[in-house]
Amino acid sequence: MSIESMLEKLSLGDESSLVEKVKADGVVKSGLADSIDALVAKCASKNEEDALAGLAAAKALAEGAPGAEAFTKQCLSACIQQQVSKSKAVSAAAKDTAMSICQNVTPFAMKSLLPQIFAQLPVEKKWQSRVLALECLATFNKTAPRQLGNALPEIVPEVTACMWDTKKQVKTASTAAMKSACDVIGNKDIDHMTNKILTAITKPKEVPEIMHAMAGVTFVQSVESPALAMVVPLLLRGLREKTIATKRQSAVIIDNMSKLVDNPLDAAPFLPLLLPALETNAESIADPEAREVTERAVGQLKRLKALADKALSVRGDTSKLGDEFKKSLGIESTPAVDVVVAHASTIATCMMDLGFMEDMQWTKNVSVCFKDFVDSAKANEVVETVRVEAEKMLVVPEEDDDEDDAEELCNCQFTLAYGTKILLHNTKMKLKRGKRYGLLGGNDSGKTTLMRSIANNQVEGFPDVTEVRTVFVEADIQGEQSHLSCIDYVFIDPKIQALNITKEQVVEVLATVGFTEDGKAKPFHAVSTLSGGWRMKLALARAMLQKADILLLDEPTNHLDVINVAWVKNYLNSLTDVTSIIVSHDSGLLNDCCTNILQIENLKLHQFKGNLDEFVKIKPQARAYFSFTESKLKFSFPQPGPIEGVKSKGKALMKMSKCTFTYPVNKTPTLFDISVQVSLSSRVACVGENGAGKSTMIKLLVGEIEPQQGDVWKHPNARIAYVAQHAFHHIESHLNKTPNEYIRWRYANQGEDKESLVKVSMQFSDEELKLQKTPFEIQFTGEDGKVKKIKKVVSELVGGRKTNKSKEYEYEVKYAGSTVDSGEYLPLKTLKKMGWEKAIKAVDLKIAQRAGLYVRPLSTKNVEKHLEDCGLDREFGTHYRMSALSGGQKVKVVLAAAMWNQPHILILDEPTNYLDRESLGALAGAIEDFAGGVVMITHNNEFCSKLCPETWVMDAGHLETKGDADWMLKQDTKIEDQQQITEMTDAAGNVSKVKGQKKKLSKKEEKQLMKKIKSKLKNGEGLDTDEEEFAFEKDLL
Repeated sequence: MSIESMLEKLSLGDESSLVEKVKADGVVKSGLADSIDALVAKCASKNEEDALAGLAAAKALAEGAPGAEAFTKQCLSACIQQQVSKSKAVSAAAKDTAMSICQNVTPFAMKSLLPQIFAQLPVEKKWQSRVLALECLATFNKTAPRQLGNALPEIVPEVTACMWDTKKQVKTASTAAMKSACDVIGNKDIDHMTNKILTAITKPKEVPEIMHAMAGVTFVQSVESPALAMVVPLLLRGLREKTIATKRQSAVIIDNMSKLVDNPLDAAPFLPLLLPALETNAESIADPEAREVTERAVGQLKRLKALADKALSVRGDTSKLGDEFKKSLGIESTPAVDVVVAHASTIATCMMDLGFMEDMQWTKNVSVCFKDFVDSAKANEVVETVRVEAEKMLVVPEEDDDEDDAEELCNCQFTLAYGTKILLHNTKMKLKRGKRYGLLGGNDSGKTTLMRSIANNQVEGFPDVTEVRTVFVEADIQGEQSHLSCIDYVFIDPKIQALNITKEQVVEVLATVGFTEDGKAKPFHAVSTLSGGWRMKLALARAMLQKADILLLDEPTNHLDVINVAWVKNYLNSLTDVTSIIVSHDSGLLNDCCTNILQIENLKLHQFKGNLDEFVKIKPQARAYFSFTESKLKFSFPQPGPIEGVKSKGKALMKMSKCTFTYPVNKTPTLFDISVQVSLSSRVACVGENGAGKSTMIKLLVGEIEPQQGDVWKHPNARIAYVAQHAFHHIESHLNKTPNEYIRWRYANQGEDKESLVKVSMQFSDEELKLQKTPFEIQFTGEDGKVKKIKKVVSELVGGRKTNKSKEYEYEVKYAGSTVDSGEYLPLKTLKKMGWEKAIKAVDLKIAQRAGLYVRPLSTKNVEKHLEDCGLDREFGTHYRMSALSGGQKVKVVLAAAMWNQPHILILDEPTNYLDRESLGALAGAIEDFAGGVVMITHNNEFCSKLCPETWVMDAGHLETKGDADWMLKQDTKIEDQQQITEMTDAAGNVSKVKGQKKKLSKKEEKQLMKKIKSKLKNGEGLDTDEEEFAFEKDLL
């Protein structure tokens, strides 16, 4: 019986004989090819019996006759439509059959089912059919994951529309389909963003926050169409947001992601969506800077579009391969041949898109399509002919490569970005065993990001950690581990644990680098007690234990003195079988250790043989990485304002007198009998070996810790900026803020620095609290003119301060039991006896800080300009969260924040760490031009010798002063000679005059002014500001 007659009389139970007939005779001979419309009609029948029979036959063919799939798949539309049948049996059978067709189709042919599925998704279709169509899409997640990823550009727009549907069932099914589609994205950089992107589709209010998360993603893979399909809906939403900041961020991400697209054809489907939205924003955004960024993104997309238009597109274009198949087959065209050729072309184009170009892969997946028309040998020959033609369409010319004989550890091609900034694009990296590579590049070029990505196994093509053991050495200690002893800190490291290393082995290796009970660094003391140099040695010891194939060293000589730098050089040079990649600003290290140089330039990684000197001969412009004088970058620090009562630049603003300090865990003092002073003209370099006590002395000087013996004094009106050795601790709690937001938060309370109020020296001791609660005898003159005595307790200092007739400060107080401010002032000496000395310092600090705020209001634009003056581009300063910044950029943020309130003294602990030579040159220039005092701890001799005529040498807790300590007295210029600021500009651009320092009045001028004020007061006339200040000062009011 022919298939035609079998289909006419088809009933439930006939399906197995139908399958056997097709398997025995083939699709064409059996007549299925010509009768497929009859089967489709049966499946779509309103008659329950016919429908059930047709659906059962289609299901049986899908499962039992894979060679017939080019025809069987045509039943899918009818199955989905039958989902709305009033008969529950038909509805259930329709769902089973639809799922069976989707699950059994050749994975590479899944794209050919999409037109039938998409046809059932429009809102006018019945919701039951729409839900089944979406469930069919979701099933490809398991049966054809890579092919589903390839089809995402077509799928995402269709499913997105359904996610807004009012019908709950459609909404749920579409969200599930989108999730399963996004699970196969194949880009592990953004896998973790899946849920956030789904949220962005249904909850637009979340878009700004999700855009921030997107900006912090590190890309190490080239961006292909599946990843773009996932991200584009989010970017489109970002472009349509009301806030300019989110529109701008979307434009930046689009601009940068488009640079990561290797094949312009990957981006082609999305350009018609993104370009019009970007162009609209470029015309309508009011903010000129955001408009400029958007215009830049438009230009980049237009360039990409031009490349895509020129490219010979074979993506999804079955017609080109269809013609090749027909030509090679050499048989007459019939409807059946056309169906099979179209089906084979879909499979072949999908294989091309995904890079499946092996002859065996094509034989397996494509040859079977033609077995009804030609014999097996001819089918294989036809497919091989077409495959060769297809390969020609995909040919990419290879670059010539220069090989040497050394053993190759790695040879890979990859792309790297950090957030929205592309660092390396489609670049090659080769590493040989035993070589030492110096990695060079400007600040923010991506040196540390590349090393961290290698360590995290995120670089495409880099050997897996199981093949090549890679260890990243960095000295930063996580806050939550700082209480651990040095031994435990190393021992609990997961990588050490995985190697089954014992504690005894840890103790042994730490001892080899100097961690001994009688040494400066004790192995069983907490890591928080270590200086920066010892932290680096601890990190190196941990790396030594791991017996690495590749060592990744980020600034290994940071914080290290000369002796330890020599030790690191010897250690690296002794590793003949270990490959090292070294990021360093120390030119001596790169010259003495490196066998090769890797340079990041123009988004590519370039390799050169030889050390740094050899490299500079080839690339003289690279000298700027290591020379201060070559620096083109310029920093500019705000000049300190005048200080009341200080006329000479040589007058001390900070003093330490005979200070001795011991850490709680130690028996012997860290510092012995230290006396120093700092003035506006100070230029001091503090040097000494690791652990000698340099940072401890600076902490005493700025009030972060208190001495057990001796005194520390600061001028009440002086403002101090302090950048700590472990600089990032200033911003650790604020990484979700942009640098601009952080500075505005820090100084928001009328210019008070929130960071300065948490120092130990501002916390009251138990003794001081006891004194404050003890009644103190206070003398005052009553209304009758008699001197009276009364015992009172001060509850707080209100914040006011004035100068009395003896030229001493008095502070406004509030007494215990009083509900209002008393308006009364007590002298400094009295308040010190009452235990309020630290509160006095806090009042002085607030008044000094407010004085620094006057000239520059705390506006976004002013802070942005200030950050640029300190070397941080506005893109990173205002639009990036600090969590997404590099080490060098974070140091600039900390420096800018410390300099905002125009300090008189700048104290820098290891400022040269994390900054490249260009930034160091700019910092040196800014320090030279700075009119205040500077104290710096540094191991960088070139840096301190250029700037500092005076040196404090710290040796095991004892201080010796060297150099020209009296130089400041020699150039002791009068502060009045300094150029005064005469104008200030507020956030709105209004300019107002700023009063300079008051001229000191002679006794004769004072008498005349007093007479004038008394006369005005008697006649009830108003006083001007200067007269009013004078009247308060002389107690006339």
